[in-house]
Amino acid sequence: MGSRIPEVIARLVALGDGDTELADVQVSDGPEVTETGASDWLIFGFDGDQTGDFEAAQSVSDWTDLGAGREEQFEVTCAAVAKRGDTDIVAARARVHEIGARVEAWVQADPTLGLDALLASVARTRLVQDQTDTGAQAVLLLTVAGRGFT
Repeated sequence: MGSRIPEVIARLVALGDGDTELADVQVSDGPEVTETGASDWLIFGFDGDQTGDFEAAQSVSDWTDLGAGREEQFEVTCAAVAKRGDTDIVAARARVHEIGARVEAWVQADPTLGLDALLASVARTRLVQDQTDTGAQAVLLLTVAGRGFT
């Protein structure tokens, strides 16, 4: 069974890398192991929980006809992260929503993400915010959901 998830994640990463409005944001394909001083992140294929199960995506599929093709319904998890060195949670929350708004702008401008036989949208968001020992942090989880045909 083929899945469209790998190409959807790769396309989202490419859109993030090419977005000049995200010049100060570290765009990543899944969680990274490298050291960086970046305070703002946009991570595709990761739920933003370093202690969790690192969920990247999920899908279900079924035949579209008598064996000639399949329709896949997919959900790709994305995490926008804004960390601050102070306790200004209002600023962290505003920043993380600015980052997440870029993903919404891409799918609104082109619901196919530039891929054949695919439609996507931001179907769900969830905000998590915290005060840590290094300052305020806000994480906006976005679910890019859609369907594609293989």
